[in-house]
Amino acid sequence: MTSPSPRRLGSSGLDVFPLCLGGNVFGWTADEAESFAVLDAYAAAGGNFLDTADSYSAWADGNRGGESETIIGRWVRARGNRDDMVIATKVSQHPEFPGLTAATVKAAADASLRRLGTGHIDLYYTHFDKPEVPVEEIVGALDDLVRAGKVRHIAASNISPGRLRASLDFSDREGLAKYVALQPHYNLVSRDTYEGELQEVAARHGLAAVPYYALAAGFLTGKYRPGSTVDSARAGRVAQYLDGERGRRVLTALDEIAQAHDAAVPTVALAWLAARPTVVAPIASARTVEQLPALLAVGELTLTDAELARLTQASA
Repeated sequence: MTSPSPRRLGSSGLDVFPLCLGGNVFGWTADEAESFAVLDAYAAAGGNFLDTADSYSAWADGNRGGESETIIGRWVRARGNRDDMVIATKVSQHPEFPGLTAATVKAAADASLRRLGTGHIDLYYTHFDKPEVPVEEIVGALDDLVRAGKVRHIAASNISPGRLRASLDFSDREGLAKYVALQPHYNLVSRDTYEGELQEVAARHGLAAVPYYALAAGFLTGKYRPGSTVDSARAGRVAQYLDGERGRRVLTALDEIAQAHDAAVPTVALAWLAARPTVVAPIASARTVEQLPALLAVGELTLTDAELARLTQASA
């Protein structure tokens, strides 16, 4: 299989693989050896875009947060491929560095750099916006990190349209580092959060959307069906999609389109998302190497206008 064409990440000048590999499972449901195997397979397919956060995976028993960054850092050092990878991480949720005050942002960035074992972070997201902190303080701290060479580009996730607009306007007005990407919760069965005003702000400012939960916590892989039981750490999140008529409509459309292309169901779900306005690279994670091919194939599958419209209608 030939490697798909890279996509430009907004105004950053960075070219990324059309599937961003999520690192939330590293150090959680995938141990270091399994994580290395997934990372190796992703890189072998031409993948270069890794997403993690300083808080991954503080929620797991025995973890403190930063496990995913540590594993990625060890892998990059072992493979000697740091310059080939675009590494994105996030700030605001680590138990030791909660929030987005200037002091917290800078301390958290230094901690992430130590765990990643690198001199710079390629893309640094505010993980969850903190409305009690002025956007001027947040953007100012991020700009300081860029000027210090610790961060190449900045981005936002889980932020309201108003706060995003205010942040971008402040950057423009003061000539400071400006968000180049946005990580929204967005997929075939979760469209309301992003579509509308937030998407319009992103489009107006040329931001690249890099959606998380691109497969709706696994629902859009097709392995969860009404009446079925799946042994997964995420099974509880999927229940909300199984009971509704929309979820069943989406699965039916995905099944039929996947069969027409001899493709996997998750590949079709990701291809719909990748074709949406502003979207550059959906995020999906793989616990095992066997789960990767269906994700990687998104760069090779082009849906017809009729197929895209059918999925859009089924998920309305």
